[in-house]
Formats: sequence, C-alpha cells, structure tokens
Amino acid sequence: MDNNLFEYSSTELVRMLGTRFKDYRLRANMTQKEVAEMTGLSVLTVHRFENGSVKNISLGTFLLLLKAVGCINDLNELMPEQPEYPYLYKENQKKMQRVRHKLI
Repeated sequence: MDNNLFEYSSTELVRMLGTRFKDYRLRANMTQKEVAEMTGLSVLTVHRFENGSVKNISLGTFLLLLKAVGCINDLNELMPEQPEYPYLYKENQKKMQRVRHKLI
C-alpha cells in the first residue's frame, strides 16, 4: 500500500488495518476464537475485520483488539503526545481549549 494514505477511503483504511491485525494476531500465536474470548467480541466480528468485509469499526472495538494482541502501547507511535507549544497559551497563562475564528 502506498505511503500516502490520504488517497484511500475510510473503508479501504479499515480493510488495511484488518489485514495488518491478522498478521499481528498470527504473530501473537492466537486464534480468532481466543481473540474473541479476550475481547468479548464474536468470532464472526474478528473474522470479518480480518478479511476486509467490515466497512467500519468503532474505536472502542479496535482498542480491544489491540489489547488482545499486546499492541495497545503502539498507540503512542500512532499519536504521540505533543511537546508544550507556547502559542497555545493566552495572555492570562490559561491554555486554549478551542479555536474560534472571527467573523468578517
């Protein structure tokens, strides 16, 4: 798969994640049934995710699957914490909570 993931639809990205997850599951020496039992999901759900027939998956379900194969700590690589950024603080030293655009 190309490194430019912007060109892929959400469905294609979910399919890619399912394929990758299967590899992680196999490397963890786990069956789909074992993953299903650990996560509380059905074997059919795990199977559909891995074979690409699922078009969407909830974040909660994906996190359960990552935990099952021991990859939950990889989230730090996916979305690492950002270092402090001084421009996020207002004059009164309070950190910005949201961005508001001024109407013209």
